[in-house]
Amino acid sequence: MPIAVDIDVMMARRKMSVGDLADRVGITPANLAVLKNGRAKAVRFTTLAALCEVLECQPGDLLRWEPGPEPEPDAESAAATATDG
Repeated sequence: MPIAVDIDVMMARRKMSVGDLADRVGITPANLAVLKNGRAKAVRFTTLAALCEVLECQPGDLLRWEPGPEPEPDAESAAATATDG
């Protein structure tokens, strides 16, 4: 995926555990793990803002673009694209 997630880098810099960060942001440790491991398909701006507030950083410190192959579209995305034009 072309979007790389660096939440773990900021957590290490702040010496913060997954459980502590999840608690302070207001999400479950499991959902934070999905985000930090790059498996999330989306992130709410409110969650991103909370992460930035707690970690005292900017969104660009947590997310970055890397060139690479785009993931294959799922059936829902393919159907929406087919009906858009």
